[in-house]
Formats: sequence, structure tokens, C-alpha cells
Amino acid sequence: MKSAEGHRALGPSAGVFVALMILVGLNLRPALSSLAPLLPRIEAQTGLPLLAIGALTTLPVLCLGLFAPLAPWLSRRLGAERTLSLALLVLALGLVMRGLAGSAGLFAGTLLVGAAIGVAGTLLPALVKRELPAGADLMTGVYTMALCLGGALGAGLSIPLADGLGGWPRALMSWAALAALALAAWQAWMPTPVRRPPPSPRTGNTRALLGQPLAWQVTLYMGCQSSLAYIVFGWLPTLLVARGHGEAEAGWLMGVSVMVQLGSALAAPWLARLGRDQRPALALVLCLVAAGFWVLLEGPLAWRWGGVILLGLGQGGGFSLALSLIVLRTADARLAGKLSGMVQGGGYTLAALGPLGVGVMLDLGLALSTISGVLLGVVAAAGAFALLAGRDRRLMTDEAGRLTVR
Repeated sequence: MKSAEGHRALGPSAGVFVALMILVGLNLRPALSSLAPLLPRIEAQTGLPLLAIGALTTLPVLCLGLFAPLAPWLSRRLGAERTLSLALLVLALGLVMRGLAGSAGLFAGTLLVGAAIGVAGTLLPALVKRELPAGADLMTGVYTMALCLGGALGAGLSIPLADGLGGWPRALMSWAALAALALAAWQAWMPTPVRRPPPSPRTGNTRALLGQPLAWQVTLYMGCQSSLAYIVFGWLPTLLVARGHGEAEAGWLMGVSVMVQLGSALAAPWLARLGRDQRPALALVLCLVAAGFWVLLEGPLAWRWGGVILLGLGQGGGFSLALSLIVLRTADARLAGKLSGMVQGGGYTLAALGPLGVGVMLDLGLALSTISGVLLGVVAAAGAFALLAGRDRRLMTDEAGRLTVR
């Protein structure tokens, strides 16, 4: 197969490449979702103040945004393949560090984990666009499903692992085995790096991308929907307990919501393919998110299981479409890599404000109705950006090497 730059990439078959993307995707959420269920134990055993415990939930999301822009820079110097290997190695080391060196190691390891996931997650859309250009949007749904499955496994297995392995440090460290497996598989079967001509000054200049409204529209949609996702990861059980549900039931409700995301993450790109315009699909998933939040925080308690299903369907589809927009709104793998760095860097930095904001509102003792109104406002903002980002337009370079939208 030929890459977008016209060079032949030697590597695995399409089936093996898909399997590698799934295995890598499985590693990009357990490090985040496995932490939240263990926070009460970490607080009790380390004596960390509530502010520091809250920082543990915000730090990795912030690192996703801060380190994602490094991915295109590293990829130009090392190659996308070697950069992904490096990210998986750092991820494994960070996971081990979280459980070995006390409170300092917990924070340092969490920082490394966030940095590694930020870089690895940014590389995937460009790799998929290069290796499977005709089905890049559908493949995005496949590895997004793997992301959601990894998140569900991290949330669901944290407590059993802590009980079975003798404490939260070993439970957090255990996910390094999955990262090591992904690294070994990627090293064995990754596509062979290809030589590419150096980019022209215009096409290599990221500032040209920053001047494109379409790039900002995709970025802001990513930021809004991701902030809602990390609010669910960090605070949904707490909000449900405040609503009157028991702690165990609140945990199960969150777990079901994350599991439901698997189906919609896979289905959303197929739905988006029904037309060149993705606005109908984006509107549908955001309506599901809004309905899910309203049912869980404002609706009758008897509707709670329906609420988590609606929320899961909407969030899985919303995230999958956000990643699909990166490949659908770019003409080649090089632009997809640059847009991915901008979208995930800016988007996750914005998303870090979500869990932080909910924590502040809870600390101030604001009513659930107020928090619900704020969440629905974020959904509305995501909808406004989706109406712009979902239009049938693509970023491309013209014959003179200038970045344009058509």
C-alpha cells in the first residue's frame, strides 16, 4: 500500500495492523479509569489532602493536552512507528512508578502516564489515515471501541485487582503488563518506517493550521465532549450518590454507562458515512448525552438505568465521531497528524477544566440542579461547534503548498 506521500510502506497485513491498533487502544484508558475507584483507599493510606487527591484526577487529562502537540514533532524526527514505541515504553514505566515510590511516585507516574497517552493517542489517526486511507473513519471507530473497552476494564477491575494483589499500588502497577504486551507486539509487527521528503516551509508550518477556523471548530468540539467524558470518569458516582443512590449501585451505573459506549463507538462512524455531512450524526449523539445527564440528575430515580444507557450511547458515539472528524476533515496523513496534535492537545487541555469545575461546584455546595444545568450548557456548546465542524469540508494543500479548505 502507498502512503499519502507516495512511498510504499512495508509492514503487516491490514488484519494484523487492525489488531495492533486495538491492542494499543486498549492501553490508552485503563491508566486513567483505574485510578478513580481507588481514590478513597489512596486518600486513607497516604493522608493526602482532598486538593491533592482531586489533582490526581485532573493531572492526567491536563497532560493529555499539554503533550499531544509533541507527537507530530517527535514523529518528524523519530518516525511515527518509533514514537509510538517510545510512548508505550513511557506508559509502562509510569504505571510501574505509580505503585513503587509513595506519594511522589504516584504523582510522577501519573504525569508520565498522561504524557505517554497524549502522544500515543495523537499518533493513531495519522497512522490509520496512512495505512488504511479508504476506511480510516471506520477504523477510527474500531480503535475507539478498544479505548472504551479499556476504560471499562480499568474501572471495573480496579477494586478486584487491589483486593487480589494486596493493595492499590499493585493494582495500579498491574496495568503495566498490558502496556508491555502492546509494546512487544508493536515492535514485532509495526509498519516499516518509510522515507518521506521534508515538508515545504508552508506545509510544515503549524501556524497555518492555527489560522483555519475549521481546525478550531473540530478542536473545540473535541474539548467540550471530552470534558463531559472526564466528568463522568471522575465524578459521576459522586453525583449519583448525592442524588440518593448507594455507592455500590452508583459504581455499577457508571460501569454500565462505559460498557454501553463500546457499541456506539463502533457504530457512529458507519452512521456518519450515510452522508458527507456529519452534522445529523453529531446532533443525534449529543441529544443522547443531554438526555442521559437530565435523566440521571433530574429525572425520576426509576429511570436511572435508561439514563446511563442513553449517556453511554451518546458519549461513545460522540468521542468516536470526534476522532473520525480528524481524518474526515484532512486530505492526507500528514495533515491528519498535524490536526490530531492540535485537536487532542487543545481539546484535552480544555477538557481538564471539566472535572476541575465540577469539583469546585461540589466544594461550594451547589445544588445538583445547578450542576446539571452547567453540564447541559456544555452539551449545547458542543452542539454549536459540531454544527460547524460537521460540514463537508476538508483541509488540504494546494499546488503552491498553501493550506486551504475545500
